[in-house]
Amino acid sequence: MRKFLLQIGLKLIAACPLGFTQIIGAALGMLAYAGSQQYRALFRPQYEAVMQARHLPIALWTAVKASGMLFSDSLWIWRNPQKALKLVEVQDWDVVESAISEGHGLVMLTPHLGGFEIIPRVLAQHFPATILYRPSRQEWLNEVVEEGRSYPNMHFVPTNLHGVRQMTRALTRGEAIGILPDQVPSGGEGVWVPFFGRPAYTTPLPARLANRNNTPIVMFTAKRKALGQGWLMQATRLAPLPEDSVSAATELNIAIQNAILIAPNQFIWAYNRYKHPAGAELPPETEQAIH
Repeated sequence: MRKFLLQIGLKLIAACPLGFTQIIGAALGMLAYAGSQQYRALFRPQYEAVMQARHLPIALWTAVKASGMLFSDSLWIWRNPQKALKLVEVQDWDVVESAISEGHGLVMLTPHLGGFEIIPRVLAQHFPATILYRPSRQEWLNEVVEEGRSYPNMHFVPTNLHGVRQMTRALTRGEAIGILPDQVPSGGEGVWVPFFGRPAYTTPLPARLANRNNTPIVMFTAKRKALGQGWLMQATRLAPLPEDSVSAATELNIAIQNAILIAPNQFIWAYNRYKHPAGAELPPETEQAIH
């Protein structure tokens, strides 16, 4: 029944214009914030701490509404990929072309910001992309999500050894791989390094994969434009990451921070980036204030 209702909801979203869908997302974002103490306890401290430390104006309800829009954008993009592609303005495409022309593939990093789901679809217009994702514990939800995300030239693989091997093969073929670098990895698969000044368990996987064959790493963002107007997609090539896991993850988090600060009100602040995953060593003491 839950699967059926979600599928009906997705079909209804697909039938709506993007702007109307974003209004619904904004409303749901406000409802989630107002109705859940746990949601507020995660969202507000993380958001306000970064904005204050960076001397940026705090617009809490703007960020709350944008967080809801992040999910409605994703659902709309899943169901309307061709319409969505017409609404994305792509900058810095020369960065992507230059990187992929080197013949070593491309490590594509896409933080949870704005319309991030449009990014792999833009790349899939030009070359195959293998995307790493974390399956839900609910099998019925996995089926709906996989169906929604399905798109030509895009191949999704789970966050396990089999998935990593498939990504390695994709790079060997000179293709792109995609990783959500701001997700907390499973215990034993990450290292504790600062993220906006607090220890966050972070994956060194992008560096590990890129360093195998001198593969370029590009950080992508898709900043939401005005209501219903689509997204601005930008690309920044990162310097090669160190072999050392801690140093690599530290530099990776700096790059993620810079990407988030392009549109800080559009980041998914309700996600517990600082949680301690089961099986991971205890986090170190915070050694520095947010800077």
